[in-house]
Amino acid sequence: MKIDELKRTRERASEEMKRNSEAVRFEIRVAMGTSGIAAGSRDVLEAFREQTAAHGLTDVAVTQTGERGWASCEPVAEVRERGKGPVFYSCLTPDKVRRIVESHLIGGTPVAEYRIHPAG
Repeated sequence: MKIDELKRTRERASEEMKRNSEAVRFEIRVAMGTSGIAAGSRDVLEAFREQTAAHGLTDVAVTQTGERGWASCEPVAEVRERGKGPVFYSCLTPDKVRRIVESHLIGGTPVAEYRIHPAG
């Protein structure tokens, strides 16, 4: 490829990423460090993917992130709604994920008893 072709490819990819990010209302980041994986983060990540798909939530991006430093609280997930601050959930299970999706993502009300506050 020539430089001009690479630049056009990069510009198209950048435009598509921008369109995709504008379509996302919620971003869910599941911590997948070693302590999270040992505590069951893989199941939690899969549960978020399954539940958002089952409810037809096309404006939700489920991703993974690294260690949060909260080993005693794993599995941990961060839910970010566009225009709002993050909500952190701890000690997650697939059943808790179901409730988070129904209450927070669909109903608009975070699940208070699963929340953890970054300041401690």
